[in-house]
Amino acid sequence: MGHNRLSDLIELVARLRSEDGCPWDRAQNHETLRPYLLEEAHEAISAIDAKDPAALADELGDLLLQVLLHCQIASETDHFTIADVMDRLAEKLIRRHPHVFADAPKQMAAIRRTWEKIKAKEERASYALPTMLAARKLASRLADNGSVEPADFPSHEAQEGAKIFSTIATAWKQGIDPELALRKAMAHLAKTAEKATG
Repeated sequence: MGHNRLSDLIELVARLRSEDGCPWDRAQNHETLRPYLLEEAHEAISAIDAKDPAALADELGDLLLQVLLHCQIASETDHFTIADVMDRLAEKLIRRHPHVFADAPKQMAAIRRTWEKIKAKEERASYALPTMLAARKLASRLADNGSVEPADFPSHEAQEGAKIFSTIATAWKQGIDPELALRKAMAHLAKTAEKATG
């Protein structure tokens, strides 16, 4: 049943991109869709924060549409298809989870070390990430190597940056996503400011 629904959805998106489809959808490419991919991801996160399952289901659908549109666009130029994406994902899940699909240790520390070794061997292209996300990922990699000392950095600007990084690392170590935490703090501050001026 699920496979048939996915096939129907793939065909629906292909229809939107067809000659007699939607002019807006036909005009899109990977670059023009970038802001929508980011927007839909943030809206899904907002639904999670609101603890609203119905809204989350809706937003995940919007996010899935973005994935399907990118796959359809790529298939039109013979770059890749949705089947290629699913195959690569399945291979990656098995490869990165030897503690499930093979006999690697199941302790969390060992899982993290194995995960990083596997990712390093994959030699994926390096793409620029938003600074907060890049800092969080670096904090995760440095988790076993002690804390960052601002005094060890050569300039005042770098020292202030080290303090910000330490805050991000501390939040992540406690299981808190620093970007989401900052968004919640800003939302609270905005409400407080509105009350103060209202």
